[in-house]
Amino acid sequence: MLERLLTEQPHPAATRLDQLATGDLIRLMNEADAEIAAAVAREIPQIARAIDAVAEVLKNGGSLVYIGAGTSGRLGVLDASECPPTFNVPPALVRGLIAGGDRALTQSVEAAEDDPAAGGRDLDAAGFTSKDALIGISASGRTPYVLGAIRRARELGSVTGGISCTPDSELSRLVDFPIEPAPGPEILTGSTRLRAGTATKMVLNMISTGVMIRLGHVYGNLMVNVQPTNKKLEDRARRIIAQAANVSYERATALLDSAGRSVRTAIVMEKRGVSRERAEQMLAAARGNIGKALEMNG
Repeated sequence: MLERLLTEQPHPAATRLDQLATGDLIRLMNEADAEIAAAVAREIPQIARAIDAVAEVLKNGGSLVYIGAGTSGRLGVLDASECPPTFNVPPALVRGLIAGGDRALTQSVEAAEDDPAAGGRDLDAAGFTSKDALIGISASGRTPYVLGAIRRARELGSVTGGISCTPDSELSRLVDFPIEPAPGPEILTGSTRLRAGTATKMVLNMISTGVMIRLGHVYGNLMVNVQPTNKKLEDRARRIIAQAANVSYERATALLDSAGRSVRTAIVMEKRGVSRERAEQMLAAARGNIGKALEMNG
């Protein structure tokens, strides 16, 4: 069965990989990687549907969980861990689970992926419920650990999605929202940390960013939830306020201080000419969405 998977096929241009000069070797890798964006683009309709479904889950008080094994699991954990610092959301809102637990993030725990029951157990242990959404990640689309977790989520009646790099995978047949970027055989046969991993990371970027935009955590293309907790982020917060509110850097600095260090509050204060208290009330009524807050009566 494994030898039939697209991810296990030999790349026709890489049969003499070990004999290539270094420049030719990495040029071949680069040319192969250039095909990945097109593979992801073909899945845009499905990715969009998954984003909208997950956004609704989060709006209704649920959370998003990624689950995978090996490279797929690490990519899910990475994407989840980037959401709190980027969008200032609680760590529990987007979570990543990996076969073998935290140890598998830095060490190979390959056998852990073969136990489907473990996927369900880990999901239950994480407090996953029917109001949450689960996205399984498996380059081959057949990882038992991931499939076990998806089956458990389906028993609960949860929203499910799947990212695999093999057409018509078992994972895709199980989930509500199958996503199948298929970049083709790897340059290093079977090493799905390469093209499949890159395709997966691109899809995850789209999902988390798209969901957060739908939730109102972005204004224009600005990271308005940034927390000024170090010098770099302090400067970024000021520049975001200056750009969004069309004021000077100096004015943005004063606004940030008077807004209780909240970028969103500072923007609403300036653009609507209201007090900090009123700006906070407007944002609360708009569930943090600056665009909607600005449309309210002062």
